[in-house]
Amino acid sequence: MNDYVATMRQLVGHRPMLVPGVRALILNPQGEVLLMRRLDMPCWCLPSGSVELGETALDALRREVAEETSLAVLEAEPMGLYSGPSQRFAYPNGDEVYCFAIAFVVRRREGSPRADGVEGSELRFFPLPELPQELVPLHKTTIEDYKSYRGTFLLR
Repeated sequence: MNDYVATMRQLVGHRPMLVPGVRALILNPQGEVLLMRRLDMPCWCLPSGSVELGETALDALRREVAEETSLAVLEAEPMGLYSGPSQRFAYPNGDEVYCFAIAFVVRRREGSPRADGVEGSELRFFPLPELPQELVPLHKTTIEDYKSYRGTFLLR
């Protein structure tokens, strides 16, 4: 959790907050998507996170991907903006957020994926038709959108 979100949590407690964020769709040459097994809850998710104060969305994407996967993002294309009631998410500790997130398709990257052991315990590429059952619902929608993405920015 970044300093801004932590400070705001002290003020609002567990009540819902609007949190700007980024999501990374990282695919291997076989077209499989990279997912991270979270440590704070029993589920898989896309590499993702919140934008920090003074940071651009692209900077946040690069930072989050590097922190969670050890990969360096060289080129990314914004695919869509996700907002509204469907983006409500509750963490196991009771914190609630409404995500306002930009999903990026990572076109070029460097490095080998490695879980950070802080937010994620495992990274694995999954075939698009064989996603795990325990996938964060918000991210499942993003992956489904990617399957039919044809280069036109999506507003969800």
